[in-house]
Amino acid sequence: MERLGGTRQDSRGILQPDEGAAHFRLVRRLPSDDLRDVIDRHWIVRWDLRGRPPFRQAILPHPCVHVVFEPSGPAVYGIADGQTSHLLEGVGEAVGIKFRPGAFSPFSALPAVELTGRVVSFAEALGPDAEALERAGPSPEERIAAVEAFLRAHRPPPDPAVETVVAVAATMREGPAELRVADVAARHGLSMRTLQRLFRAHVGVSPKWVLQRYRLHEAAERIAAGEARDLATLALDLGYFDQAHFGNDFRRYVGVPPAAYAA
Repeated sequence: MERLGGTRQDSRGILQPDEGAAHFRLVRRLPSDDLRDVIDRHWIVRWDLRGRPPFRQAILPHPCVHVVFEPSGPAVYGIADGQTSHLLEGVGEAVGIKFRPGAFSPFSALPAVELTGRVVSFAEALGPDAEALERAGPSPEERIAAVEAFLRAHRPPPDPAVETVVAVAATMREGPAELRVADVAARHGLSMRTLQRLFRAHVGVSPKWVLQRYRLHEAAERIAAGEARDLATLALDLGYFDQAHFGNDFRRYVGVPPAAYAA
């Protein structure tokens, strides 16, 4: 797996990343400067499994929307509650645009909560003008450029509510692992009720759900990297009341208990 903007990239969201790296190549690219408040990154996955068995990669999705061009066709992926998986076989390539949490909302033809848990067409998610994106050139560069041009052409006036949601989500992702929703709300001068309302309107899931997803990403990455020998300490580091609560969340969303994932 390669680097993003010259810095070492993390593997958050990719379950069992070492096994994945043996089957596909992932490249991440920064968006254009004028869209960095909207797009987190672009990503390109390429695989060549000719003469090898198909490989299914499990993903614990980020709390954000993705616009994806893949061999089965283009689609917009809303936030998925649990893990998803993608079957790679033969030779192929997928190109994705990962939005910042909440930043897809101003462009969307659907309320955020209606997109959550769904995979829909470009036209359904972005309006009829987006149907032309499905005919974007075959190269990753052409597809990324087409989506960025569409966003520039359809960008609405700045919305302070969306800007707040994007900033809050960044605090959740970049803050200390033991951060709590109440701490985030206070840091941004918001009541819990206001924060919940903003996330429902623009992200489609609750702030507690987003914070939990980032905790689980951190946990899975530490375990996969061999940096979490003591699971009880890891649970406390991530702000869990005890190891049992952490284990229940991990098993529910990752599919196996933390100890089994480490093995």
